[in-house]
Amino acid sequence: MTSKQRAYLKGLAMTMEPIAQIGKASLTEEGLAGLEQALEARELIKIAVLKNCDDDVRSIAEAIAKHLHADVVQVIGRRIILYRPARQAEKRRIELPRSGKDRE
Repeated sequence: MTSKQRAYLKGLAMTMEPIAQIGKASLTEEGLAGLEQALEARELIKIAVLKNCDDDVRSIAEAIAKHLHADVVQVIGRRIILYRPARQAEKRRIELPRSGKDRE
């Protein structure tokens, strides 16, 4: 993902409310399943990590991204923004700006 694409996704996520919260239990199988469904439906999601979660927010973001095959767009404070294009091309809602490599 290029910096231009990342900046575009950050702009889209700015007005979004978190769709999930990670609390004291940290990551659970049920929570990951819910995030999987949300990513498939929305492609771009924001997650809030509550103060009672003792785990490092960056570590949580990387673990979720690895498990769900998503990209971490940004970790800011206790908020995580993830992106993964829908698996079916006809369901894709977000079109990323083209990278310089695409033009060649």
